[in-house]
Order: sequence, then C-alpha cells, then structure tokens
Amino acid sequence: MSAGSVPSGYEVNDPGYPTPQENYLTNSKGILSWAFTLDHKRIGMMYLIGVSSAFLLGGLLALGIRLHLFAPDGILFNNALFQWLAPDKAPNDIYNQVFTLHGAIMVFLFIIPSIPAALGNFLVPVMLGAKDVAFPRLNLSSFYLWVGGALFFVMALLASGLDTGWTFYTPYSTTTDSSVILATTGAFILGFSSIFTGLNFIVTINTMRPPGMTWFRMPLFLWATYSTSIIQVLATPVLGITLLLLIAERTLHIGIFDPEYNGDPVTFQHFFWFYSHPAVYIMILPAFGIISELISVHSHKRIFGYRFIAYSSIAIALLSFIVWGHHMFTSGMSPITTIIFSALTFTVSVPSAIKVFNWVATMFKGSISLTTPMVYAIAFIFLFTIGGLTGLHLGTLATDMHLHDTYFVVAHFHYVMVGGTVVSFLGGVFHWWPKMVGKMYSEAGGLLSAALVFIGFNLTFLPQFILGSRGMPRRYATYDPEFAPLHQMSTYGALILGAGLFVALFVLLMSLYNGKKAPANPWGGATLEWNCTSPPPFYNFERPPVVGDPYEFGDIRWDTELDRYVKVEPQRERVPSETPAETPAHASE
Repeated sequence: MSAGSVPSGYEVNDPGYPTPQENYLTNSKGILSWAFTLDHKRIGMMYLIGVSSAFLLGGLLALGIRLHLFAPDGILFNNALFQWLAPDKAPNDIYNQVFTLHGAIMVFLFIIPSIPAALGNFLVPVMLGAKDVAFPRLNLSSFYLWVGGALFFVMALLASGLDTGWTFYTPYSTTTDSSVILATTGAFILGFSSIFTGLNFIVTINTMRPPGMTWFRMPLFLWATYSTSIIQVLATPVLGITLLLLIAERTLHIGIFDPEYNGDPVTFQHFFWFYSHPAVYIMILPAFGIISELISVHSHKRIFGYRFIAYSSIAIALLSFIVWGHHMFTSGMSPITTIIFSALTFTVSVPSAIKVFNWVATMFKGSISLTTPMVYAIAFIFLFTIGGLTGLHLGTLATDMHLHDTYFVVAHFHYVMVGGTVVSFLGGVFHWWPKMVGKMYSEAGGLLSAALVFIGFNLTFLPQFILGSRGMPRRYATYDPEFAPLHQMSTYGALILGAGLFVALFVLLMSLYNGKKAPANPWGGATLEWNCTSPPPFYNFERPPVVGDPYEFGDIRWDTELDRYVKVEPQRERVPSETPAETPAHASE
C-alpha cells in the first residue's frame, strides 16, 4: 500500500480518517440489541463495564480498610455512622467483612476475568482476522454467568455479610453464620463463566487462524490468552468441586473438611491452592501478553526473543499446577515435601524472568514513544519485578516461616496482582481505547493518571514490606502504636492511588465527548487489529486481511500529510526489522 492510499474495505469520506459505513457501535441500536448481541466486541465492552464496576466497588472497600487503619485503634468502622448502620456488629466484625468482600470481589469478579473476558473478547477475533469467536452464543452465556455470579456476591453483601476471608478456609467457613453459601455459589457460577471463556478461546485460536498465520506468526497476546485458557479449563473445575463439597458439608454436615465430623481442614487448603495458584497465572499471563504488545509497538521495534516469550507462556501454564504447596509451609508438611515445593517455586520464576529480560532488550536502542500505554508498561516492569523478587522470600521455607500471614505477603501479592495485572490492564485499555471507541483521549491526562498510580501504589505497599518484616500480622483491625507511621504512609498512598485511577476513568470517559477522531492505526502497530477502522466494522473486516509479521515495523511510516501511520511499499534495500521505525516527535501527542 502506498503512502496516503486508502486500504481496501474503507470508504473515502475523510482521507485522513477513513471509516466504514457501519461499525459495531452503530449497526444496531437499543438496549435489547446489546443484551442479546452475539458480537464479540459488544460482549467485550459489556465485560469491560462490568469488571470496571466490580473494580470500583472493590477499590472503595480497600480505601475503607486503609482509612480505618490510619489509627492504631481504627477510625472508620468504629465511628457513630457505622454503629448506627450496623448496631448489632462490633467494629472488628465490620472490618472482617469489608476485607473479605474486598478480596473476593477483586479476585473473582475483577482480576480473573478482566483481561481475558474484556480485552480478550474484543481483540482475539480481530487479531486473527476473523469475524467472531468460534462459539458466539457460548460467549454471551459466559457473560451472563458472570453477571449471575456477581449478583450472588451482592446478595452476600446485603445479607448477613461474609467474614471468612476470600479463601473460605475451613472449619470457620462451615460453622460461621455469615453468607458463605451465597458467596461460594457465586464463585461456583463464576467458575463456569471462566471455563466457557477459556474453551471458546482455545477453539478459536486453534481453528480460526487465517492462512499464513502459523503458531509462530501469532501476536504474543494470543499466546498469552491461549496459555491462560488452558489453565482456566483444567484448574477451575477443582475449585468448583471444592466449593460444592464445602456447601454440602455446611448444609448436610458431611465430614469432609470439618474436624467435628472427622474431616481434615488441610485437605481444603490443598484443593483450594491447587486451583488458586494457577489462578494467579490466570491473572498475570494475559498481562504479560499485553506488555509484549505495548513494549514492541511503542518502541517501534521487533520483539526480542519472540519464541522464548511464547514458550515461556506455555511453561508458566504447565508449571503453575505443581507449585501450590508453598502456600502451606506452616500447615505441617513433611520436610522433603517443603523442599520440593520450594525448588519448584524457584523454577516457575525462570520463564517470568525470561519475559522481563526480553522486554528490556526490546526497548534497548528502540525508538521509544513515551505514550500513556508505554508509561504504564514501563511501570509494570518495575512493579512486577519487585513483586517477583519478593516472592522468592516467601518461596524459601526459612524466611516464609517468619513472613507468613504478615503484611509482607499483602505487599507481595499486591505488587504482582495490582502492580502487575491492574497496571497492565490500564495500559492495555489506553492502548486499544482508540480502536474500541474510535476516539483519542487526552495524552496529558493519561500520563498524569500513570504518574499518580505509580507513586500512589509504591507509597501504599512499599511500607507494608517493612511492616511485615517487623511482624505486623495481616487482617488485623487494630495494631500496636509502633506501626502507626507506616500504616499512615500506606493510607496516604492509597488516596493518591485512588486519585490516579479516577483520573484514568475521567480521561477515558471525557474522550467519548470531546476526543479527536482516532485513525485506524494511531500507534504504528503491525498486528491485524490495526488494519481495520476505529472503531471496527460489525464484521471486523470487509475483506480478509493480508497476514504479515506481527512485529515487522520496517514498512510502517508516519504520514505527516494524513497525520497517521500508513504502510509503504517495501524499498529495494529494505530496512532491517531490528531498526526502529521512524517516529515523529509529535506522534504520541
């Protein structure tokens, strides 16, 4: 395609920003057209709204926790307002319910489905050059299963509450009067949603790749999605069966986990963590896929070590099933078992380290544009590296015995899940937002949000490493005054982090009203989703796109006349793919 030419399937209404006659947002109108849609893009957008709402609720609960912990004896849940709202509950009971619901909502309703269900649903078919996923009706049913599971969590919130912790550890979860059955039923339903999504992506990627897109010409986001789907399909049934057994024991008093009925609570821990540690990689593997795309596109440089990154995703998916025991070093396992699990934990860190090395190598001598997505990607590398390295302390038996159930674990978990998954999710949303809605956002506002999130996050959770190493236990509503300065620092950080997230939401929503129209390829990407208009047509592509190298940027140039990226005919002396594409100073504005 020559510079300035209009790609096939586009209508020449605006030579700078060609648009098709019908995009997925305008081809039909009305609430029912969305409620019963089979279009993967609309389902992805509904997921995005749903998981973002869950994130908002879980984030407000987290902010309540941090405000309460500003003082050693608590300042929020023991004030007059909460005593008036819940006169029959002690402040510590309210605190227990708030942190339980925060964890359960964040894990089951947001972090696990956020990237695969929202961005994955929108992007996987478009990246494949396909019209939709393999099973559109199954895709819609998985969304409504997610909604159904969310409703059960809301009912648990409005009923007697839930105070077992998000892990539902027995025997407390089989004896407490809180809404355990409602919450576990919700988690069981959410498990089916996760399985259906994973099955759909496995079949779609296996069977709907276009001619020319071999396994090693797929975008790395598809590799990450495929690996995640394998874990979803294999690990989630274990959690479902475990929750059913817990409900049966609670209602029928069958001895499975409760010692009162000759059950074994450690069995529950084995079942739960056999799912939940792979679930950590359900959360983080899609984030790896996003970062691979962001680093390459915004460095305008071929990804370094493509095959190593692809193979490392599969390696993480397989190794994730054999490392659950490091969560249970204090439960009384035999010495040889702890040694084996500790060694396996170190092993699973190798493929993650490969990814980080290759991302940094990709940026080396690249033509880096410090756009909002790229800043989030760089923040991810910094934060995830801290999360990964601090995990080594918890995978080592000697140090884990001291750090177990302290704030060190809280900080490590949040550096991986929030500093990793949430930051990459934000980077991915900013990266593909112009493609999804057809509008450009304020770059200054996006950069401000990234700065506030980065500063606020580190101010929130770095002090918690110190708290944990000094012996501050997690899940306590009160604490010794000696820990107050670090807790107060963490609360200030949470307020800054919350402000950054609200700025991100404001920037994205405002772009819908006053954002400049987005070109088809605002960042100079080479994967197939940048070949269709922004937003995409209803059927994604009017003609099958030509499959090329997803990380070949040598034939992508900035057209100053059209003010957008275009593909140019390859020259006789082709620029090597390792040479950064020419990027104007104003390309990221």
